[in-house]
Parts: sequence; structure tokens; C-alpha cells
Amino acid sequence: MAELTATTGPQFEVSEGAWRERLASIWRYCRENPALPIGVGVIVLMLMVGPIGGHFVNPSLAAPLSGPADHPPSFAYPLGTDDSGRNLAAVVVAGLPLTFQVGFTAGAIGVLVGTILGFLGGYLGGWVDAVVRSASDILLTVPALIVLVTIASSLKGAVSVSIEALVISLLAWMWPTRTIRSQVLPLRERGFVQVAKLSGVRTPELIAKELIPNLLPYLAASFVTSTSAAILASIGIEAIGLGPQDAPTMGMTIYWAIQFNALLRGLWWWWVTPIVVLGILFISLFLATTGLDAIANPRAHRAK
Repeated sequence: MAELTATTGPQFEVSEGAWRERLASIWRYCRENPALPIGVGVIVLMLMVGPIGGHFVNPSLAAPLSGPADHPPSFAYPLGTDDSGRNLAAVVVAGLPLTFQVGFTAGAIGVLVGTILGFLGGYLGGWVDAVVRSASDILLTVPALIVLVTIASSLKGAVSVSIEALVISLLAWMWPTRTIRSQVLPLRERGFVQVAKLSGVRTPELIAKELIPNLLPYLAASFVTSTSAAILASIGIEAIGLGPQDAPTMGMTIYWAIQFNALLRGLWWWWVTPIVVLGILFISLFLATTGLDAIANPRAHRAK
């Protein structure tokens, strides 16, 4: 990773040559290791399922009684229908963006809080670092799914997709805090950081202009990982019936398939559809995380 170069005075900015070198190295990596472009490409395609798929399948058909019940895949119903007459193709078109919404919202909140706490604890040290480290380490030992189930079951009224995302985000910040802090600890001892401190650069400015740019690939990898974990947590909550009952998310589709014994009744298309979609989603997220991690930690991957 290229370090930041200092300009005259207390301002430190990334030079144009450094940015070009960084972009060129990313381009070379994408050609030599296709995991990142493949993973990102599949994620982008899945994000387009909602906007583009809506032109081919009416999302309103994801509502109950929209078609014949238990209809196997056919030309009229490419993915079949469920016991309530939901068109499963429409369920994917309407529900996949909602699953992404939960993951992105909870992942973004978790990484944002983790970034703030990780940078403050790792850079400032002392009692601030002790508090941040202790809080994250203690809460990481708590079974997250049990806590989320307890919180979700105690909520009064209908649970919406937004509320579900906020509930999951409550426990989405500990791992990013711990990992980001571990990256900041050695980075704060680097020469360009010491030069900036001696030049009188204030702590918030130093973190924003010196530390964060050098950890952007790592922060991106942390966001993808947190998004994947949030989606997995949402599936766990929804599969036991604590998710948004009126939202056709992938997890709720699995819940209804379990409730109506789709497996025992031979309605294979009902449970296969969300599992295949989620399988493709998790594989693409894994490929994107692996690619970003290789950019953020090139030495570790060369050692392998």
C-alpha cells in the first residue's frame, strides 16, 4: 500500500501519482485474481434483480392469493407458487432487495460504529483503548443470535424491515471494532503518522487524512463481511418467525416453507428457490471479501 505524502505545511494529502499507482495495482490484482471482480459483479447483478426484474414480473404478485396455490414451475410461473398463491419469481424480485436492505443497513451501522471506536481506541490508547477493547471482547462472548431473538421477540407490534436491521445492528459493531483497532495499532507508529503529529496536525484531521485512506480496502472488506453476517443473522431471525411477517424476504420465504411443510409435501421449488438465491449471494460476498482482504493484506496472502 502506498503511504501518504506530505505537502508543505501541516496539510497531508494523497499525491496524484500515489492514487494512480494504487488504482493500477488494483487493476493488476483484478486481472491476476478474479475473485474480487466476479464477487462484485454477481452482487451488482443481484442488486439489479429488483429494478430490472420488476419490468418482467409484477412485484405485487408476491402477495398471497396472487395465483394458484402450489403450482410447480412452468412457463407462466417460472419458479412456481407457494401454498398461499405467491408467485415465487415475484417473491425474489420483491424480497431480494429487502434482504439486501437489512444487510447493508446493519452492516453500515456496524462498520461505522466499529470504525469510530476502533480508530479512537487504537490511536488514543490508554483508558479509551481499555474501555473499547473490554466492551468489544466481552460482548463478543455473548451468543449473538440468542440476544437478537430475545430482543426481536420482546418487540411489540409488527416488525418492519427497518426495525429488523436496527436490531441486528445492535450487535454488529464489536467484530469491526476489534479488527479495525488491530490495524490501527501498528499504523499509528508509522513514520508518516509521526511526522504529521510533530507538524501539529490535530487528532481528528490526522485520523481522517492519514489513517483512514490507508485502511480503505480493509474497511471495505469489513463492510462486506458485516453485511454477510447481518444477512445471515436476519435469516436466522426470520426462519423462526420473528421477522417482518408481511415482507417477502428470503428468510421469511424459508419460514413459510417450513410452516407449511413444503419439504414433506414435495413442494421442492418453494424451499429450493430462497436457498439457491441465498447460496449465490453468500458465495459472491465471500469472493468479494476474499478479494478485498488480499488487497488490504498483500503480504499475508503472498505468504500463503
